[in-house]
Amino acid sequence: MRAVPLALVASLAITLAAPQLSARPAPSRVSPALEAQALDLAKRLLAIRSVAGPGNQSGQALHLVKDALVQGGWKDSDVEIVPAGDTAYLIATWPGSDPSLKPLVISGHIDVVEAKREDWERDPFVPVIENGYLFARGASDMKFDVALSTTSLIELRRSGYKPRRTIVLEFSGDEETSMSTGRMIAQRLKGAEMVVNVDGGGGTLDEKTGKPAYWTWEGAEKTYDDYQLEVTNPGGHSSAPRPENAIVQLAQAVTKVGAYRFKAEQNPLTKAYFEHAANFEGDPKLAAAMRAFAANPDDAAALATLRASPAYVGKTGTTCVATLISGGHAENALPQRATANINCRVFPGHSREEIRQELEQVIAMPMVKVTATSGENSISSPASPMRPDFVAAADKAIHLAYPGVPIIPSQASGASDSMWYRALGVPAYNASPLFTKDSESFAHGLNERVPLANIAPSITYYLSLFTDLSK
Repeated sequence: MRAVPLALVASLAITLAAPQLSARPAPSRVSPALEAQALDLAKRLLAIRSVAGPGNQSGQALHLVKDALVQGGWKDSDVEIVPAGDTAYLIATWPGSDPSLKPLVISGHIDVVEAKREDWERDPFVPVIENGYLFARGASDMKFDVALSTTSLIELRRSGYKPRRTIVLEFSGDEETSMSTGRMIAQRLKGAEMVVNVDGGGGTLDEKTGKPAYWTWEGAEKTYDDYQLEVTNPGGHSSAPRPENAIVQLAQAVTKVGAYRFKAEQNPLTKAYFEHAANFEGDPKLAAAMRAFAANPDDAAALATLRASPAYVGKTGTTCVATLISGGHAENALPQRATANINCRVFPGHSREEIRQELEQVIAMPMVKVTATSGENSISSPASPMRPDFVAAADKAIHLAYPGVPIIPSQASGASDSMWYRALGVPAYNASPLFTKDSESFAHGLNERVPLANIAPSITYYLSLFTDLSK
């Protein structure tokens, strides 16, 4: 795998050496009017069905953002909405005073995953506030952060702040599906100094007290890759079975993949995560396994414990699972073709072809064809080199909002638009300020929600972070 620069190791040591105090939200200096402005934009965005496919309203949601920016002082010509298939993307530019400096990019996405009314307790596209929570599809992923980051930039401009470095705000329109607009945007903005992606990272609230327990930012992510297993046979009448049966052979191949475990891996980000997140793990057995794995990724007992946990298995290395299967053409015929989709989340440093070959070796069945199918919708990307300016700005910003909250660097197990920037050599950091309980994290799930108590601290965080990285 690709080596992580020594500067990253040093910076992590500095970050993690900070005192771990009992964190609680700082007294808010954000006005009620500003909170109301952010909440209003969030509710209007959440009411728009920005879901891929027929009736996709992502463009409509982006126009809401544009209207807010133009009313907040942006020139109409500085806010561009570009149609792309059934969706669109937005790039808004706030010119800095020094054109020689590379821009700071604030990144996110406007689309959400599908949600069906019959499955939810409430209409997923009618935002509802109950018991201090905002319910709607996209509340946590990630229209709430779209509204908060946009409102914060507007407030900076309203207050008279003049960035020295140009700030570019961009929202893609298909991050939850093909991720093609994220690739388009990254190509346009590949000359950026740094990307702060407000999708990903975030804070964890204590399950019992509801107080902030710790906050993470992400400097790397695993690659999303799909592979097709395919078996073809001549087929025939079901009354005359043959030893070569495409469905049976495919089942044997899928069973092998299901039983296989890729080599455990670690980089400074994941090592630091396990070392420090162990302090907040309520299960003593899991906490001990986290510390043991951080000390030695070849510790078989620790690895087995972590891989048995859905919360940690994805952080131990590459994972591949069967997600779709299809076969046969008639109830009374031997199958002529059977296929399965294998979805892999690949640890940084491995190519798509490398993983394909490993799957092929694991299956070891010549009749099973293994093909990479992700195409251009995913790309392998290295860990971002840790930069003192980001570390300092992020530490300052989150501690203004939540004094003393422990900070834990991490690597994402899922995919985000940050991969497109990292693959082009642009450092990207996923750093949302939203805090929630693990038990109430329903992104992509039923009854998605976000605590409204996040509004003021998040704006405090964004105002500080955007200022420090652009001045």
